Amino acid sequence: MKIQLALDRMEIKEAVDLTKKVEDSIDWIEVGTSLIKEFGMTSVREMKQNFPTKTIVADIKTIDNARYEFEMCFEAGADVATVMGVSPLVTIDTCMEVAKRYNKTVMIDLLNTTEQQKSELMKYKEAVFCEHVSKDQQEELGAANHGSTDNSLYTPGMKIAAAGGITLDSLDLLRKTLNPEIVIIGSAITKAENPAEAAAKFKLVEVK
Repeated sequence: MKIQLALDRMEIKEAVDLTKKVEDSIDWIEVGTSLIKEFGMTSVREMKQNFPTKTIVADIKTIDNARYEFEMCFEAGADVATVMGVSPLVTIDTCMEVAKRYNKTVMIDLLNTTEQQKSELMKYKEAVFCEHVSKDQQEELGAANHGSTDNSLYTPGMKIAAAGGITLDSLDLLRKTLNPEIVIIGSAITKAENPAEAAAKFKLVEVK
């Protein structure tokens, strides 16, 4: 299980400084959607320059204009870029083609996808599939439960990620139900009183 640190709602320098404190305990670094919206590809470049050996995820949440956006992310140094699963299949096809050309990875965000849409997406076997509880669900509805996720569509070898309000307390249930290869952790680390200590605790769970 890999830990992906989600960095949102902060300045680039703050993101770099925080990541330096926790880098020994994390595997992937997510340049969050809010960072990209506020600072553009500078945020991706800065994170790759500061952490060249880490996998950098550009959480751009593409839903259209795929070729331009994915080329932009990969040219800036991203190793992974995200596309919404509710996008037209031609958009996801394009993301996959661009990623293959750059020898990079596509993460498909399954936020608000129907079971039918998920079924159609399973053909993209090289992608990472992200089961995602949205920020609005967490903050406005107080919902951050992945326990009801149906993982029967996934075949052995497919990569699954989980995002949205994950804490140390919820991690055991998540592993039993979804068993993701990648867990995306945001505020449980970034807003912790001691981020390094919080990340180290997740790392201990990761290696078990």
